Amino acid sequence: MPRLEPGMARIRVKDLRLRTYIGINEDEILNRQDVLINLNILYPAVEAVRDNDIEQALNYRTITKAIIRHVEQNRFALLERMTQEILDLVMAHPAVRYAEVEVDKPHALRFADSVSITLAGCR
Repeated sequence: MPRLEPGMARIRVKDLRLRTYIGINEDEILNRQDVLINLNILYPAVEAVRDNDIEQALNYRTITKAIIRHVEQNRFALLERMTQEILDLVMAHPAVRYAEVEVDKPHALRFADSVSITLAGCR
C-alpha cells in the first residue's frame, strides 16, 4: 500500500459481511455463503478538511451501498472475479487514487478460518 502523503486520506471499511453465491461446487452454486470485504481507499482530502463539507469528501457510504448491491445481486465462480468487480466499483470514483480490496471466504478450507484474495488499483 502506498505511503499516506500529506493531504491524502485513507478510508478503511472493515469486515463488511455479505451473503452471495460464490464458488464452483454444486452446494456453492445453490446456496448463499458469507463473504467478508475489507477496503482501503486513498483520496485527496484537502478540500474536504478545509471546507468541512461532505460534497468535497469521498462518500464511503455511497461506495459501500454499491458494493452491497453488486455482491448480493450477482453470482461468482471465483473470488478473484468478485474482488476485481468490487475494485472496479471503487476505482470508478474519480477521486480515488489507490484502492485495495480484500475478499475473505470463511470456511472455504477445512482447517482454515478463511481464504482471501486481495487486489489493488491505482491512478
